[in-house]
Amino acid sequence: MNLFEELQWRGLIKDTAWDDLEKVINSCDATLYWGTDPTAESLHIWHYSSLITVKRLAKAGHHPILLVGWATGLIWDPRPTAEREIIAYETVQKNFEWLKKQVTDLFDGNVEVVNNYDWTKDITILDFLREIGKYINVSYMLNKDIISRRLESGITFAEFTYTLLQWYDFLHLYETKNCIMQAAGSDQWWNITTGIELINKKLGKTAYAFTMPLILDWAGNKFWKSEGNALWLDKNKTSAYAIYQYLVNSDDSKVEEYLKVFTFLTPDEIIEIMKKHNEAPENRLAQKTLAKEFITDLHGKAEYEKVQKIIDVLFWDWDKLEIISKMSDDEKSALARETGSVKMNWSEVRLMDLIVESGLASSNWETKKMIQAGSIYFNEEKVEDIQKTIKSDDLINGVAILRKWKKTYKLILG
Repeated sequence: MNLFEELQWRGLIKDTAWDDLEKVINSCDATLYWGTDPTAESLHIWHYSSLITVKRLAKAGHHPILLVGWATGLIWDPRPTAEREIIAYETVQKNFEWLKKQVTDLFDGNVEVVNNYDWTKDITILDFLREIGKYINVSYMLNKDIISRRLESGITFAEFTYTLLQWYDFLHLYETKNCIMQAAGSDQWWNITTGIELINKKLGKTAYAFTMPLILDWAGNKFWKSEGNALWLDKNKTSAYAIYQYLVNSDDSKVEEYLKVFTFLTPDEIIEIMKKHNEAPENRLAQKTLAKEFITDLHGKAEYEKVQKIIDVLFWDWDKLEIISKMSDDEKSALARETGSVKMNWSEVRLMDLIVESGLASSNWETKKMIQAGSIYFNEEKVEDIQKTIKSDDLINGVAILRKWKKTYKLILG
């Protein structure tokens, strides 16, 4: 299949403009852009679902431009309910720097990142109205769903103008960088097509675009930060281990879709994986493959291997102490982040005190009951002595494992 057909097979094309878009995509030599506003310190998985599509186009030979919109981020796009709180200049600037680095790293440095503040900061209001405003009919803008829904409760002029700024971005990139195509999530279709109309009216040229469907979780919820279930691309906000656990627990009904969207596996490889998965779904081959490919592309092979060591310690029966003895400081820190940890500040302490301090028990009385019930393990040995003390010599590679029942771990740090 050609590139356009593969994008369709992967479910990555929802809306298209124009009829010869397929030819443009299959040319593998077009300049296109994708944009986001720096309204947070990190992108999340919803952005990644479209960014990885742009990366797929780049691998095929296209020339992507990633726009991080400082100017539009100062205003924010309208939302259906009420106006968003304006973000301080300093915050937008800081977020821009974070996102610029994030998208650059995602493309291994082989991408151009632009900032729409660069071409809007010196435009006067009169120039903007003459050069952009005269080409857009207000009645056309009022038909936009979000704007029409806000008319009764009220919409500010700033919000109303946001869409004009976004349309101007496409026009500017078309004129200055021969950017003939835009790719975005399906919620941006109205903005995209109006940008195309602006290019046609002002320049008499044809521009192209396609949108990607919004990716939903198994319950039909969006992967948006406002939904409370965002997986951030910054590993300090959402660890690679947390992403692994989320993806490896993906519902069988969604995992094939996720493999198509979030990985660079070929169609034949995905078909073969799903065949094997369906023969023994309890092994979760498709989910494990998804998690591996996702994390490796996003954070690198070393980060995925770090996740595997955490899993080896927390979930498998082989020698956990042997694994810990060979862990690097970075790997131990990652393990401590996932389990929680307690610092051993003295050369000898009561185990009971560490248990309470770690949060495994709320009191010495509860700790005593748990030890008597045989539910506490230190370095994988059952604790039977209520008065047991821990010495620094008991630590392995500077740490020790504290476990309650089968699956609740805390790391003791020397």
